[in-house]
Amino acid sequence: MDENKRYFFCGIGGSGMLPLALIVAARGARVAGSDRSRDQGRSPDKFGWIESRGIALHPQDGSGVAAGQTLVASAAVEDSVPDIAAATALGLARMTRADLNAALFNAAERPIGVGGTSGKSTVTGMIGWILASAGKAPTVMNGAVMRNFANADTPFASALIGDDAHYVSEVDESDGSIALYQPGVAVVTNISLDHKSLAELHGLFGDFVAKARIAVVNADDPESAPLLKGANIMRFGFGGDAGVRGDDFEALPDGSRFAVHFAGDRHEVRLRMPGRHNAMNALAAIAATRAVGVPVAQAVAALADFAGLARRYEVLGQANGVTVIDDFAHNPDKVAATLAAVAELPGRALLFFQPHGYGPLRQMGKELAASFANGMRDGDKLYICDPVYFGGTVDRSIGSEALVADIVAGGADAVHLTTRAACGAAMLDEAKAGDRILILGARDDTLTEFGQELLEKLALRA
Repeated sequence: MDENKRYFFCGIGGSGMLPLALIVAARGARVAGSDRSRDQGRSPDKFGWIESRGIALHPQDGSGVAAGQTLVASAAVEDSVPDIAAATALGLARMTRADLNAALFNAAERPIGVGGTSGKSTVTGMIGWILASAGKAPTVMNGAVMRNFANADTPFASALIGDDAHYVSEVDESDGSIALYQPGVAVVTNISLDHKSLAELHGLFGDFVAKARIAVVNADDPESAPLLKGANIMRFGFGGDAGVRGDDFEALPDGSRFAVHFAGDRHEVRLRMPGRHNAMNALAAIAATRAVGVPVAQAVAALADFAGLARRYEVLGQANGVTVIDDFAHNPDKVAATLAAVAELPGRALLFFQPHGYGPLRQMGKELAASFANGMRDGDKLYICDPVYFGGTVDRSIGSEALVADIVAGGADAVHLTTRAACGAAMLDEAKAGDRILILGARDDTLTEFGQELLEKLALRA
């Protein structure tokens, strides 16, 4: 990357945009940006911290766009957005987030790409932590804050700034941009319905795996089975034919434990994260780091200290016997995994879900309803508000009412209350000692704040 480059990030606060902006700024580029959420007064702490990193922020009215910049924006951003219109009028070069990230990724000596419907952020964070613990100084591009790298000076550590050799990044199949990446190691966590049809997903992941020196593929996932035929495959899973194989999984109140077998050796793994799905994520990270030379024993030791990611079954606290947990689950596979983790331990679950858009409800509402209905236990209750909506021309004809109707038809206890505040009040009225309140959803930084507000109100109870 040219150190003299100038970039303007439209939507700089987004989970995929912010870490990329931090990486290119750390490599010497001049970075500026805008964000609609900032203009609306949302997440002021985050935007204040971004400015403290030397990144100039502007209103999203076109005023910050200047000659000589390259505009970085989602391909889905409408041309009518003032920043886009200003960049077009100036004739600026335009890149998507994936275009820029792929350019950095493909230039690295040992690029590790993490793809899959679920678990990408966690596996990316695990790989980054293992490599950092092994002294490899990786650069990590993630879509979530990695708690091991977060501190008072870097509270929004969704990026790790390292050297040019190891570049670890999530890669996204939802927009097809996974095709831009040339991985040395390609990781596929799983494949399931999300934004594209399964036929499209099989093609995208098949091409991704074929390009890699080594492909790390989930041998337990039926939809990933077509990828297991290549000569460059390292299998992970709990099944008997996995090269990196787990067994003896045990759920614990503060995480989990299991064993991993590789090349005839057995290692005990202890995770501070709950759920069998996180044990699978750990197997993927162990396999990926072994593919770049890190011994399995060293990876296992590092994972014992892996603190997880923000909003990935993150315990915000406990008050008056009620535990509040913040989680990113928003598609059928992620919801199923989170509910499976909930079911491993006793205690009723009061679930709040904010759909991450009207489009996703049309695409996968039936499958999402099935995940809730199948994963909830007797006594669990689900409260759903209207989908997140920050403006634009999206079709809003199918909303949360239809989702709730399908969940109730599936036998689970669910209710639609239009606002988040109404859902919160209902959960507080219902909550008793021993319950867990879970905040589920994506694309909205204020969900964590909502969970913290509920925790504070629980603490005020007599």
